[in-house]
Amino acid sequence: QVQLVESGGGLVQPGGSLRLSCAASESIFRFNAMRWYRQAPGKEREWVAVITNVDWRNYADSVKGRFTISRDNAKNTMYLQMNSLKPEDTAVYYCNTDFGGISSWGQGTQVTVSS
Repeated sequence: QVQLVESGGGLVQPGGSLRLSCAASESIFRFNAMRWYRQAPGKEREWVAVITNVDWRNYADSVKGRFTISRDNAKNTMYLQMNSLKPEDTAVYYCNTDFGGISSWGQGTQVTVSS
């Protein structure tokens, strides 16, 4: 099973920026797609963004124009650049990929947007 480790979360004021990282234990160029999800307190986990191995990207409407997903195959790492953050972006952010018939998740990183 692929091991995924997120980092980069923290406390930021509204309008601020953060960059999340997701480091994989295997070569990510082998993954068809990698995704970011998030889960706010009391809510279900929701999909945020996806990037494929041919760099096709898509975003949830709630983050489109503010978040950018990217990947660095040489570093086996996926990123989520988050700009113009809003309090409603507060959540635990998880990365995910499906490989070898197994869906792998990281442990999550907390993002809190508050003044």
